[in-house]
Amino acid sequence: MIDKIIIKGARNHNLKGIDLSIPKNKLVVITGLSGSGKSSLAFDTIYAEGQRRYVESLSAYARQFLEQMEKPDVDLIEGLSPAISIEQKTTHRNPRSTVATVTEIYDYLRILFARAGEPHCYKCGKPIERQSASEIAERLINLPEGTRLSICAPLVRGKKGEYKNLFRVYLQKGFTKAYVDGELISLEEAPELDKNKKHFISLVIDRIKVSPENRSRVADSVELALKLSEGLVEVYNHNENTSETFSEHFACPDCGISIPEIQPRSFSFNSPHGACPVCHGLGVLKEFDEDLIIDEDKSIKEGAIIPFRNPDLRMRGGVLKALSYELLFDLNEKFKNLPQHIQKIILYGYNKPIKMHYGRYSYSVEYKGVIPYLKQRFEETKSMYIKEELNRFTADKECPSCKGMRLKPEFLSVFVDGKNIIEYTKLSVEQALNVFSNLNLSEKQRIIAEKILKEIIDRLSFLNNVGLGYLTLDRTAGTLSGGESQRIRLATQIGSKLTGVIYVLDEPSIGLHQRDNDKLIKTLKEMRDLGNTVIVVEHDEDTILNADYVVDLGPGAGEHGGDVVYAGKVNGLLKSKKSLTGKYLSGKLKIEIPERKKPYGFFTVKKANKHNLKNINVSFPLGVFTVVSGVSGSGKSTLVHEVMAKAINRLLKGKSIKSLGLKGIENYREIDKLIVIDQSPIGRTPRSNPATYTGVFTFIRELFSKTELARARGYKPGRFSFNVKGGRCEKCQGDGLIKIEMHFLPDVYITCEACKGRRFNRETLEVTYKGKNIADVLDMTVEEAYEFFENIPSIKNKLKTLNEVGLSYLKLGQPATTLSGGEAQRIKLAKELSKRSTGKTLYILDEPTTGLHFDDVKKLLNVLFALRNQGNTIVVIEHNLDVIMCADYVIDLGPEGGEKGGEVVFCGTPEELVKCKRSYTGKYLKTHLEKK
Repeated sequence: MIDKIIIKGARNHNLKGIDLSIPKNKLVVITGLSGSGKSSLAFDTIYAEGQRRYVESLSAYARQFLEQMEKPDVDLIEGLSPAISIEQKTTHRNPRSTVATVTEIYDYLRILFARAGEPHCYKCGKPIERQSASEIAERLINLPEGTRLSICAPLVRGKKGEYKNLFRVYLQKGFTKAYVDGELISLEEAPELDKNKKHFISLVIDRIKVSPENRSRVADSVELALKLSEGLVEVYNHNENTSETFSEHFACPDCGISIPEIQPRSFSFNSPHGACPVCHGLGVLKEFDEDLIIDEDKSIKEGAIIPFRNPDLRMRGGVLKALSYELLFDLNEKFKNLPQHIQKIILYGYNKPIKMHYGRYSYSVEYKGVIPYLKQRFEETKSMYIKEELNRFTADKECPSCKGMRLKPEFLSVFVDGKNIIEYTKLSVEQALNVFSNLNLSEKQRIIAEKILKEIIDRLSFLNNVGLGYLTLDRTAGTLSGGESQRIRLATQIGSKLTGVIYVLDEPSIGLHQRDNDKLIKTLKEMRDLGNTVIVVEHDEDTILNADYVVDLGPGAGEHGGDVVYAGKVNGLLKSKKSLTGKYLSGKLKIEIPERKKPYGFFTVKKANKHNLKNINVSFPLGVFTVVSGVSGSGKSTLVHEVMAKAINRLLKGKSIKSLGLKGIENYREIDKLIVIDQSPIGRTPRSNPATYTGVFTFIRELFSKTELARARGYKPGRFSFNVKGGRCEKCQGDGLIKIEMHFLPDVYITCEACKGRRFNRETLEVTYKGKNIADVLDMTVEEAYEFFENIPSIKNKLKTLNEVGLSYLKLGQPATTLSGGEAQRIKLAKELSKRSTGKTLYILDEPTTGLHFDDVKKLLNVLFALRNQGNTIVVIEHNLDVIMCADYVIDLGPEGGEKGGEVVFCGTPEELVKCKRSYTGKYLKTHLEKK
């Protein structure tokens, strides 16, 4: 058996035909500068080839369900095992996905509640007991005399099929009627049912009026219904036009509430059987939000009603103008200056008809209001584009029916040890681990629950061991950071206990405090010890030092990278003269602590109480560089993004901050502009790229339109856009690729034959500047373009900022979908840096060191210090000890994560922080400074 992965001639992306041997069943770290080729080696070469070979070993039928992978550009790879990639991409954007569902914990909880749960009446709270046939009959007999009833046997409840045979069998038995999906039908004329849809079929046993003489007939009909439907009877009350299902199994003797047989699907908020019928299991209702719809600083004519800026969403022409004549208000007046009652009428409608004029004619119309109009458009449209556009103006409000608990009331009243299933999901992983290990169960429940609880506790332990103990089980997957979602998948893989696999991970330490990082490293070693090869792309110092084998790529980024600088044990890396990584780890190179700057004042967040924040007051210094630190889940993002940033944004616009979880912000007027730079993508399609996002492409297109040939042909800047007809290749519509549908095989993307992947037509590509056409420019790296356009200040200045934030290796036309969260954040930072600063701007960044090598962190800090030195205020959420060490001021939250966090542990300089015994950050920072 080969005990190494042997790679020869790897040339993917910027890899320069490298040869490499990586030992198997070891913890291997691939490191190097940002853009040096780490992901190209780990994901695009090793993982891609391992996955491709495994997929090729499957049948053609199986392959149709799997992602098709291209063969990497490599001469030879030997010793490969099946590969599993655990990347940073967010697990699920679906609002129905939670930590509990993604980890399968919720599936086991549903089984636990279905088998060991104790049902109670949701009205009176009493335990629900079984109902006999005579008790059901007695209840029906006690209805008002003359009540017309249909007593039915529910035969099919939410199952797919045509059921022709079912109708025929019961017709032969003498039955004539049935309710099919709520409609009464004759069995002789039974409709053809769609076999792919779920159906509800209830056989009519008897149609009867309640009277003393019909007592025995009611009892017989109930008994027959229960017999045919395995314990259920459905009764239609025609007098009140209602239906009720009774069960032989569960019913409240006082309230008469009956619930169907409890099954695992009864507790699923993704199934109509369990989901709250009002919010369909989401726990929230989307409602149009005034704050998102109205820009108060503009007049209606200037576009104060934001949705109406899109021509596809506009109201009927002239209605608002007619309303202004009727109510005597000015369409040129800023919305915030209009009287309150006029604002309400514009938003919610006018209760009298208004006159519309059309030439000499006039007629009356009803003015419904902006929000009712948008609701109607959303309900009536079949266009997904219109729905998505309208969704931008909605906010989530708690469902009034289930109070955010997602399930039907009858299933929320099933308890295990005094709690319902949703109450358990509100616990953090750490709390749940403690609760499920100490459940108070009866002997019968304990026998039923033993194996289920083992699975739940195992999964919770894995999550806790990778530093996610602070996450609540009901946390929606879409709100998780890339690092958190990656560690959830990591925990799931540990649970699978596979051996002989290559695991490839992308910076799993992202978002982790040093304390939690120790747990993560221990977990990676456990995966290795099971007999797996664990390959980690990483910049974290502790992870590199704990590796069995290190591969350092470089020496530079982009075209200057792609070579193996060092491969071997960690000790050798520290002695390497070529490796930048080794020099930083050994202390030969280091990030110097700059001169501290003193603040010129403070703005203070008062009584912040959102999520786990414990009514805290936090003062942020003005004009300096502040780091907000603390263990994972301590409340950093809640304080900075959810409370402080949102409140300042609203206050600067003159809006209310009532719903944001704080009392107020003192001295916020010292800030005149807020810029939040997070890690969300710069675009969701391949058409978005660094050139288009930063705006540099606009100047490049203008430059090309001024060339001699372009002016002679009359080409405008739009000619050089791949999004506009005219200059782009129409065969691929500017994509450069054409999708070919392979029917039962995966879709294949091939390079467009017409433009050879260059996105523009031949005539457009004939226009050149200094010998390069527009496609050549998009294929340049930032560094190449900076030199190429050195005499064009408008282009050079924007490219300079991309260089400064460590993105010299990115291609101008690189699709946004291929960028990491850290790269996306630094592109946003570069865009903001290229704008003129006011000197009173508040910049908020969320872990900007994500994906950065020590040398790149140094460059980033220089950029942030330059911003600070202009008088701006910088607030950064960060775990990186070098960044914390260089901060002017540190706000440390904690002391723990989740419920045990949310307090201010420390405020002051890094030198003072190391003396704070209560702070985990101070403890690790002290050790870090001692190494320097």
